[in-house]
Amino acid sequence: MDRIGVVGAGTMGRGVAQLFAEHGHEAVLVDLAEHALESARAGIEAHVRLAPLVRPGTKPVPPQEVTGRIRFTTDLKQLRGVDYVFEMVTEDWAVKRPLYGELDALCRPEVPFGVNTSAIPITRVASATGRPDRVIGTHFMNPAPLKPTVEVIRGHHTSDATLAHTRALLEGVGRRHVVVADSPGFVTNRVAMLTVNEAMFLIHEGVSTAGDVDRLFKECFGHAMGPLETADLIGLDTVLLSLEVLHQEFNDPKYRPCPLLRRLVDAGLLGRKTGQGFHSYASDGGTP
Repeated sequence: MDRIGVVGAGTMGRGVAQLFAEHGHEAVLVDLAEHALESARAGIEAHVRLAPLVRPGTKPVPPQEVTGRIRFTTDLKQLRGVDYVFEMVTEDWAVKRPLYGELDALCRPEVPFGVNTSAIPITRVASATGRPDRVIGTHFMNPAPLKPTVEVIRGHHTSDATLAHTRALLEGVGRRHVVVADSPGFVTNRVAMLTVNEAMFLIHEGVSTAGDVDRLFKECFGHAMGPLETADLIGLDTVLLSLEVLHQEFNDPKYRPCPLLRRLVDAGLLGRKTGQGFHSYASDGGTP
């Protein structure tokens, strides 16, 4: 069974580490900040404890049994012994690019890199390594332990072997996947970011309220969440970075970020993770 490395202990990183640890994999979760690792450990244990309530049929397990399979560390060198790396750091190429140089030097040549990015082209990420054939997009959705499907993105150089390895790894933890070609934003975020951004413009222009926009999408179209609830779940800072990447990559004004989005990010109102975004959230991260 592959030993998994996860870089970045934010919402997505801790979710992916939890997912693989729940299915018996040993994992190494790396972050620069000790407090992020402490928060990740507490968050994973809380989610495992609640799993039987939110995932009917899930067998209760002691939370420490899951976190016991995860090594929480600030030392990137701990990734030397892993068999597959998932990169989950912030949606910022200036941060990702030097990280991949470090990962390339540390990890064995045969280790694939799964890139979790909202919009940055996978082929660009691969160019920062000496193993472009082993770089592939693995776009997990939030929350990773609950979402059944992963968007897999094949870069220009991604090999058949890397794709097969990734497929087997995802299937082994009960995840379906859809393979798409490389393009900024891929399928999901190229469409979703336009939707959430336009919904923000409706609020910015005073056409509607956040509650009513989301209600219309849920009640008229049957969506589980409205576009602004979705943006709050993703994190408004991540939404802004994704739109900026799409705007830059396509040079198309339809991707220009809404001024209201920028203002909320500047104010530190980032959605669920801060308790306030387009909606207000309970301290336990409950419903708006």
